[in-house]
Amino acid sequence: MLSIRILEQKAFRAWPALETRHHAGWIQRLSGGYTKRANSINALEPEAQFTSEMKNALEAPYLVAGQPPVWRLTPLAPANADADLAAAGYRRIDESLVQQAPLDGRYAMDPEVRIDAAPSPAWLAGFAELSPVAPKHRDTMARMLRSIAAPVAFASVADAEGPLAFALGVAEGEHVGLFDVLVAPRARRRGLARRLTASIGAWGRTQGATTIYLQVVATNDAALPLYASLGFETVYSYAYRVS
Repeated sequence: MLSIRILEQKAFRAWPALETRHHAGWIQRLSGGYTKRANSINALEPEAQFTSEMKNALEAPYLVAGQPPVWRLTPLAPANADADLAAAGYRRIDESLVQQAPLDGRYAMDPEVRIDAAPSPAWLAGFAELSPVAPKHRDTMARMLRSIAAPVAFASVADAEGPLAFALGVAEGEHVGLFDVLVAPRARRRGLARRLTASIGAWGRTQGATTIYLQVVATNDAALPLYASLGFETVYSYAYRVS
């Protein structure tokens, strides 16, 4: 479980919540409802337990904020958490895979991929449009992305008509995380996702990384073959439970 815990911690820092609370081995992440990753309850430490009292305590901040509680269940979660939440009527959604790959010769910088150390207003606007991010969450999105402490690559590809694709890379130690590869509908099937992924990996090597990791929905039939061709293999999986 150590490697899972390390990847979880790095991913939390790479996609930071506006507020993080620690409670008895659990982490509560709150960001005004923008993304489940940044607004979920996560087990992290071995002492994390799931009881009705613990469930109520962990959900309380979300209810106070007017947000539905979201549980993100990885292999670090107590064994009974999933079944108990199911019995309480919580739906299981978004089965996802955490994958990683060695940064080998398949990862080279593409000359048409632009990488900036900070997000420009144009990058934020284009990223929000393609995600898409609801207008009410765009300020939160910008605050979160600007708060990432580790070396960050805000990657993009554009042509004369405007932005075509975006991706985010976050380096920490021997790992670089790849987040939210987005390609405009008019530019799909042109290999942009591969070029962005390879460029983020190449950038990660310049920061000292030897491994690239990502999180992908298990039913993403378009992305999984691409990632497999770049050497990605599944390390563990997770899913959400929502009321």
